Amino acid sequence: MFNILVAEDDKNTRRLMAAVLKENGFVPFLAEDGEQALKVLDEQHIDLIIADIMMPNVDGYELTEQLRECGYTVPILMVTAKQELADKKRGFLSGADDYMTKPVDEEEMILRIRALLRRAKIVSEHQLNIGKVTLDYDSLSVIREGTRITLPQKEFYLLFKLLANPDRIFTRLQLMDEIWGMDSETDERTVTVHINRLRDRFGNFPEFEIVTVRGLGYKAVRHE
Repeated sequence: MFNILVAEDDKNTRRLMAAVLKENGFVPFLAEDGEQALKVLDEQHIDLIIADIMMPNVDGYELTEQLRECGYTVPILMVTAKQELADKKRGFLSGADDYMTKPVDEEEMILRIRALLRRAKIVSEHQLNIGKVTLDYDSLSVIREGTRITLPQKEFYLLFKLLANPDRIFTRLQLMDEIWGMDSETDERTVTVHINRLRDRFGNFPEFEIVTVRGLGYKAVRHE
């Protein structure tokens, strides 16, 4: 089970989020502001943070900035009544991974949380070895017999996702959600374009191949 920290100064919103999280199998931890949230993080393992922006003492921006400066990589979902583009931009620049405006759609919030947790799992595994091939997450590189190929970010994330889950079929929508994010303005054709680029680059690698599953999506097959 995943532990979710909710930093929100409104008591009713905090309780509602806790109830929704429990209903969906998460373990909620509650904080009234960023200062209290930092204390929770000192005492408890947290997998994801939901942070309101407008909080007393330490607000959501400050909380996120402090955590990123200290090296915390836990996903942070900002939730706020602020809807201006400048506010959203500041949230992402402070280190937030995703952003929702109030009133929050509960179903969408859960979808975003699950997507962030899936992406965080990808990030936690920095290298993937398949026969003579190594995928190095930190450098976005594929290395084989001394030859290093550095990929554009999205191409690498897509390849890593598929190879980390061999034989699992992913729909284009799933890949869009996890690699590009729910707010991306690109469409499913973007996935197809990136898949084709990967095939062009690595079609001669005997260790793996990317297979189209007709009517469903894509999967990676590893030959080790």
